[in-house]
Amino acid sequence: MKSTTVNHVASTETLKTIFERRAVRKYLPDIISDDILEKIIDAGRMAPSAMNGQPWRFYIVTHKDTIALFSREIAKITSKVVLKAAIKHPIKAIKALLHFSPGSIGLEGEDPIFHGAPVVIFITAPKDDEWAGLDIGMCAQNIMLAAKSLGLDSCPIGFAKYIEQTPVLHKLEVPRGEEVQLAIILGYGDEKPEQHPRLKNNAIFIDRMECC
Repeated sequence: MKSTTVNHVASTETLKTIFERRAVRKYLPDIISDDILEKIIDAGRMAPSAMNGQPWRFYIVTHKDTIALFSREIAKITSKVVLKAAIKHPIKAIKALLHFSPGSIGLEGEDPIFHGAPVVIFITAPKDDEWAGLDIGMCAQNIMLAAKSLGLDSCPIGFAKYIEQTPVLHKLEVPRGEEVQLAIILGYGDEKPEQHPRLKNNAIFIDRMECC
């Protein structure tokens, strides 16, 4: 059974930010100030991590031409990955295609991966860190919620990890011991996506105690 969000949950600023955040894939060209960007990165740094390892490093790209170059090269690799996956897992491939902008599989458009966002934050972690994926996920969520609280929009870009298979990886200056986990795009959104329904039958209480 599916249900939309109940209004009363947004009764605090924190909950309001959580329930208003959306994955935005259309942006205005407005520049984000360094001060705001630093606050957003600081929010990422405040995320919990295994043994307080803080495995994340942030590679921030703001030059339009560089973002467009990375986007085109990543799209080339992703197209190949998706087409290869379509042979073995057609449904999975169709879902992957939904992450692209219209026409991006044909490499149409200047920025098929990062959707015209003025800031792209690549987040890396050590290659041998078993728990890095969980840590980076929490860090990314902090970044996106902080962005929303400051009037910005965002979107996590999993396909960004394919930059490691492109000939332009060296431009990101990521050391060999690190790997790109994902990227977060930031900017002032030029769209307002509707909230998708959320499943409500996925919380299982074990030995639940009565409160009254």
